[in-house]
Amino acid sequence: MSVRKKLNEYWNSFSYIGLVFATLFFAASVSPSLLPRPYFVQGILSGFAIAVGYSLGVACLILYQFLELPNASNRVQRISKLITTLSVSVIFILILRQMTYWQNSIRDLMEMPTLETAYPYRTAIIAFVSGAMLIAVSRLLINAGALLSRWLSQHIPRRIAITVSTLTVGFVVLLIGNGLVARGLLNMADQFFLRADELVDDGVEQPTDPMVTGSAESMIDWESIGRQGKNFIAAGPTQTQISEFLGREAMRPIRVYAGMRSEDTPLARAELALEELKRVKAFDRSILVVATPTGTGWLDPGAVNTLEYLHGGDTAIVSTQYSYLPSWITILVDPRRSIDSADDLFDVVYDYWKELPKNDRPKLYLQGLSLGSLGSEASSDLLSTFEDPIQGALWSGPPFPSRQWREIVEQRNPGTPQWLPTYRDGRIVRFTSQINATQVARPWGPIRNVYIQYASDPMVFFSTSLLYQKPAWLSDERGPDVSPYLTWFPIITFLQVAFDLPMATSIPAGYGHHYAPANYIDGWIAVTNPSGFSETNTEQLKSLFKPND
Repeated sequence: MSVRKKLNEYWNSFSYIGLVFATLFFAASVSPSLLPRPYFVQGILSGFAIAVGYSLGVACLILYQFLELPNASNRVQRISKLITTLSVSVIFILILRQMTYWQNSIRDLMEMPTLETAYPYRTAIIAFVSGAMLIAVSRLLINAGALLSRWLSQHIPRRIAITVSTLTVGFVVLLIGNGLVARGLLNMADQFFLRADELVDDGVEQPTDPMVTGSAESMIDWESIGRQGKNFIAAGPTQTQISEFLGREAMRPIRVYAGMRSEDTPLARAELALEELKRVKAFDRSILVVATPTGTGWLDPGAVNTLEYLHGGDTAIVSTQYSYLPSWITILVDPRRSIDSADDLFDVVYDYWKELPKNDRPKLYLQGLSLGSLGSEASSDLLSTFEDPIQGALWSGPPFPSRQWREIVEQRNPGTPQWLPTYRDGRIVRFTSQINATQVARPWGPIRNVYIQYASDPMVFFSTSLLYQKPAWLSDERGPDVSPYLTWFPIITFLQVAFDLPMATSIPAGYGHHYAPANYIDGWIAVTNPSGFSETNTEQLKSLFKPND
């Protein structure tokens, strides 16, 4: 048999309904999402959409046949097929022409250079190849299910045989996917990021000042701190830099960090960090921040550096590492890591802090970005701190599993959008975005909590409900950084936002999951109320941290 004949037979074996669904899913998948995408990422995403669409089309056909519904006449089928083919072809051509325009509709909002082309044909080729590979695997599974069904039909009723075979194949796929593929990929990622955590960036050296964590006199060994911890310790603003900016004498900021190799357990790391805080006299400072890092152990310089400038270095920041995997991986694998680590660190520090004289101790705050926000917001139990409350918190990019954030957003005041809600009278919790929204009519209460979130942040607004329900952030007034052409499609929008997660920080600061120092400055001013810091000083500080064009 010739190769051409084999290809024709293979092509003819495809389900027409499945191909129609696949094409429509491809068309929907290239519409705007929360973030702009390179053509090769869009191609892989669209390949998944094609595979899902084809499988759904075949499933609908199987269900139709399973229910033994009557078929239309051959003439009606031919006419319907012709009309459908023409309609789908027109849709396919039109969406390819729109791809560049749609991508630029996001890039314009995020102050990114516009594209001359989004390479629609390259996207289509990548999508068809990757989709065909996924469909081939799907067809193999379907054929396996059909073979099992035919064998079972010899012993049990046909419909029961189909049901049992479908469930069996699905169970095997789930078992293999979780047990082999997912675990194998996770092990690869684990080894890669473990090696990355052991690296030391250029210019980062062990401190020589005995009062700095990681020095020879420190209780925390420099080599145990990890890559991001070393950067946190060594790369902050110096006393001289802060003094020059403020035009007056500043203090040297205190930073304490315990890495995963510093101690074996989160509690042991927390206890070690507390002893280091005592050694460097952190409790003599005016501001003490318990910060929970992201999955890699990273603390956003825009969050920590700005605080130290705002308070003239009269600050101490403590943190402990709980992972070296990126947040988007850790949050899917084990989000409890950040919660357990944050719980232990806060409890240890708080238990010591609350025993100090109230008039002779620092104000205590929490801070966290992304997965750090999830852990941080869960660490300060209201019932435990009610008698002696902390002063507040600044959280940015709260990820979608965040329970406290979700409850507050769901109970937001009527008429306020999900991406920038108001909560009750604003005395305890306020939200802000690119433009400062922390100022409300009512004054703050004794505890000040601020969430910073961008409407274009997929880490915040991803949800499994995107599979079947239009989200509130599209139903309400949409955010200023969300494309006006973003449209919710069942399944497709879920895939789009899921693909946005790994790319959430690959865009300019101030959008997606890349939080800008200027917004941290507004947040910290609202939360900590620094004395003697004028609006002019605020604008100068924002200019100091403004990214170079």
